[in-house]
Amino acid sequence: MKSGSPGLGRTLGRVKRNGGLYLLLLPAFVLTLLFAYKPMYGVLIAFKDYSPALGIGDSPWAGFKHFEKFFNSYQFFTTIKNTIVISLYSIATFPIPIVLALMVNQMRPNRFRRFFQTVSYMPHFISTVVMVGLMLILLSPSTGLVGNLYKLFGAEAPDLIGSAAWFSSLYVWSDVWQHVGWDSIIFIAALSTVDPSLYEAATVDGASRWHKIRYIDLPMLMPTAITLLILRVGGLLGVGFEKVYLMQNDLNITASEILSTYIYKIGLLSSQYSFSSAVNLFNTVINFLLLILVNQISKKYSENSLW
Repeated sequence: MKSGSPGLGRTLGRVKRNGGLYLLLLPAFVLTLLFAYKPMYGVLIAFKDYSPALGIGDSPWAGFKHFEKFFNSYQFFTTIKNTIVISLYSIATFPIPIVLALMVNQMRPNRFRRFFQTVSYMPHFISTVVMVGLMLILLSPSTGLVGNLYKLFGAEAPDLIGSAAWFSSLYVWSDVWQHVGWDSIIFIAALSTVDPSLYEAATVDGASRWHKIRYIDLPMLMPTAITLLILRVGGLLGVGFEKVYLMQNDLNITASEILSTYIYKIGLLSSQYSFSSAVNLFNTVINFLLLILVNQISKKYSENSLW
């Protein structure tokens, strides 16, 4: 007890000296407890036959019954495969914001550069509902832009929105168009911290523009890029629900049924609360394990990691 007193005294003294900062931190700390940690009690639903009338505490225990039901269901491999395909496809486009940031960084700070950045950021502020609505209108085989182009050549337009083979490409590349400018901001900010004297020294040494990008810009971007890539891989099974659900229809359901839409349908539409909670918990655990794994790999082979 005595040995711990000096450490406790130092801690209390540090808190007292920085009382204002801790006071600013208090609302965020309370909100995190209330909305991030307190709801974790509801995870018990996944291990029970939950009944709203009985509540979480009084509902009978079911063990791993709901997990086994999901693993043995015909939807297991379909939802996992579709989720992984879309996620890996999205991760493959990860370098595009980096390329855009390098392009913007090479532009002279003039009106064109500001205009270019503004135009590339604007699609990010389009809501998901409006975005999918635009896709449905433009890709309509009868009245859309694609349909009219095919009619010019006397051909029949394909139903891209209703095609399972095209679903992942439409989802990913529309996402790239909408968010590439916004995602490049953090890389542009990282490049703005580069000391101009490095470029001057490289110019004196006869370095070309490509040499500057390779030996100055890219090394400066690597820590930021690796951190964001770790976070992206950590959410491998966490493909966004809203856009997929809005794009989903009976024709492309074989490629568009992912974990999040499946959880929504069995949980809220079918009222299978325990089963949907088990599927969601499985999703969360896999993402958490992937985050730890990728972080450890990054720590082993590079100097960058989340912790």
